[in-house]
Amino acid sequence: MATLNALGMIETKGLVAAVEAADAMVKAANVTLIGKEHVGGGLVTVLVRGDVGAVKAA
Repeated sequence: MATLNALGMIETKGLVAAVEAADAMVKAANVTLIGKEHVGGGLVTVLVRGDVGAVKAA
């Protein structure tokens, strides 16, 4: 049976908030931190991957 993977994204204002969000997501569910992207204007997007239920929980 194939495992369905989902991609989760959260956008924050500032790097400190992005680190806090990533920490909370990884601790809350079985997800893998893929990386971060500096969008501009102080916005940072954090990307996580995992099964659908874990990404929703994170």
